[in-house]
Amino acid sequence: MKKLLLVLSFISIGLIFSSCNGSSNKNKAEEEISTDVVKNNKSAEGNEDKPMPKLVFEETTHDFGKIIRGEKLKYRFKFKNTGNADLIISKVSTSCGCTASNYPRRPVKPGEESYIDVVFNSAHKRGKQHKTVTILANTQPNKTVLHITGTVVMPEKDK
Repeated sequence: MKKLLLVLSFISIGLIFSSCNGSSNKNKAEEEISTDVVKNNKSAEGNEDKPMPKLVFEETTHDFGKIIRGEKLKYRFKFKNTGNADLIISKVSTSCGCTASNYPRRPVKPGEESYIDVVFNSAHKRGKQHKTVTILANTQPNKTVLHITGTVVMPEKDK
């Protein structure tokens, strides 16, 4: 019985280690960015002598106003890298499945401008809406949050 338990323990440990072999399903765009570029050069001690990207948006909130239920609305948030190093956006996530985003997958050079496109689908929504788009990048701080708002109203009935 002890031998069986020992054999099962070794098999379990072997399975755990073999499942953590480091392989992942990365898409081609993720593989092209070196981890050396993505790492945040600013230390916790606040050493500001090293080059750092800086993500600056023209605005971080957009109000769509009145939205007729069922409309899909798009807004383009414009930003600029005002820092002195390449800006890498590693992930953009939305607060709900009704919101989608598109962002640059290549490094944004210092002084360069780009956009984050956000689409809000008002189907099955009603009333005041507030959704967020969270951006993770190699900046300090590494998280920026954008907001979209609007009030979804029912379409008028055909007369």
